[in-house]
Amino acid sequence: MKMKNGLIILAVLLAGIGAGYWLSGKGAAPGAGTQAKSERKPLFYRNPMNPSITSPVPAKDEMGMDYIPVYPEDLNGGGSATPGTVVIDPTVVQSIGVRTARAQKRAISRLIQTTGRIAYDEERLTRLHPKVSGWVEKVFVSDTGAAVKPDTMLLSIYSPQLVASEEEYLLALKNAETLEHSPFPDVRKGALDLLRSTRERLELLDVPPHQIRKLERTRKIMKSLHIHSPAAGIVLKVGAREGSHVTPATELYTIADLSRIWTYVDIYEYELPWVRVGDVAEMRLVSLPGRVFKGKITYIYPYLDPKTRTNKVRLEFDNRDGLLKPDMFADVMLHASRRKMALTIPEQAVIRTGRKPKVFVQTGPGRFEPRTVRLGVSNGDMVEVLGGVHDGEIVVTSAQFLIDSESSLKEAAAKMVAPKQENSPQSHKDTKKDMDMKGMKMPAGGKAHE
Repeated sequence: MKMKNGLIILAVLLAGIGAGYWLSGKGAAPGAGTQAKSERKPLFYRNPMNPSITSPVPAKDEMGMDYIPVYPEDLNGGGSATPGTVVIDPTVVQSIGVRTARAQKRAISRLIQTTGRIAYDEERLTRLHPKVSGWVEKVFVSDTGAAVKPDTMLLSIYSPQLVASEEEYLLALKNAETLEHSPFPDVRKGALDLLRSTRERLELLDVPPHQIRKLERTRKIMKSLHIHSPAAGIVLKVGAREGSHVTPATELYTIADLSRIWTYVDIYEYELPWVRVGDVAEMRLVSLPGRVFKGKITYIYPYLDPKTRTNKVRLEFDNRDGLLKPDMFADVMLHASRRKMALTIPEQAVIRTGRKPKVFVQTGPGRFEPRTVRLGVSNGDMVEVLGGVHDGEIVVTSAQFLIDSESSLKEAAAKMVAPKQENSPQSHKDTKKDMDMKGMKMPAGGKAHE
């Protein structure tokens, strides 16, 4: 009885399988599977170990591995018109760490950090020379680094020319007094003109006013005349000592006003488009921790240093408290005031592996298209795009080198020339002979091309 039931169940199963097979065969058109396969024909086949070796027909390499079929979509990213387009599965995109950012218009500026050297303000340097030749009688300020004020007495000098000018002035003074009550106006005028000209000569020879007044009061020739400081500052150099013979070519003193100082910095060529006169600068010194000095750019030199290929820029800072000393080194931050509205992308999105930079633009889920771009200014984080990418497009910012390697392989394969099929018996024999000499067998079903 059990055997009979088992036979019945087996018969039912066989009948169901036969009915299903009959229905599936009836619903499908004859040759549909082969037609689907024939619609997707490979362009050629490539060696799995060496992609540069291809074959127009299926083949095997020397290790017995099947050649890999290459389809049109494998060469151009699934039908894209741009060679080198890469299509990656979304799960793989996430696993290899692909990150993207959107190209958008924004205002960009730049902070330039550099090293500066503090120097004297050349416009506040005073170099004192005598107007006459003579001998130094006494030096009143003899120390370098000494602070002086305007009209500080520096030294006294004996000069025959000054003595002669004093005598002329005394004679003119006496003559003017004698002819003061002359009945002839021309005589009185001539005496006053002579007095005025002799006094002007003393003033032009830098005789101080207090000594001219003393000469008028005492009517006695003074052997030594004083030379005073024309400005306030610090004495940098003393060029004469007591008893020295000096001439107008002798630099008696060099005085620097340190109430305002200059700082020189060097910037690179690619930073030049950002800076301009008037930009704000911040300076910090190791000797004054926590102190920030604010200044501005006053001059950009019109030449570059041929050795360092940098451009010198001059800054100006207030130093009325005297904390900044020439030849100090400082850390300087330039706040470029130039702000530019531009289409920008992150700097890390750009691949600079050749003469033309490029980026990868995401044109769809898992689809990345290489683009050659023209770049403008960069602030270190963002770079201006002048061409190649449009506003709103998405660019790859990380793992783009992995995508680039795959894109380069696809683009190289797309540029390969399809191998010619040589059907002549002689070419076939030559190919077989070459393969036999290398110890290789002819691939089944076709010839290997390199």
